[in-house]
Amino acid sequence: MFIEGARWDSTTHALGHSKPKELYTELPLIWLVPVADRKQPETGIYNCPVYKVLSRAGTLSTTGHSTNFVMYIELPSVDPESTWIKAGVAGFLALRY
Repeated sequence: MFIEGARWDSTTHALGHSKPKELYTELPLIWLVPVADRKQPETGIYNCPVYKVLSRAGTLSTTGHSTNFVMYIELPSVDPESTWIKAGVAGFLALRY
């Protein structure tokens, strides 16, 4: 999985600002563990959209989401969520079609 607009900081284990001339960086493996009635954290995370490919556009399905959209993942962040939204940070499963 790759991320655009930010990078994963392995020392703080949170999102960090991109380094100069660095468009895409790799995200570490993510282990999805289902938890019943989990309370979503209100601060300290960024709900990062994940897409199949770089073109964020796709045809709309009956759910109203793009067929290119996969899911949201919660990434830890020291900065407020608005910082990453304004930067257009998103995850991708593949960098080529």
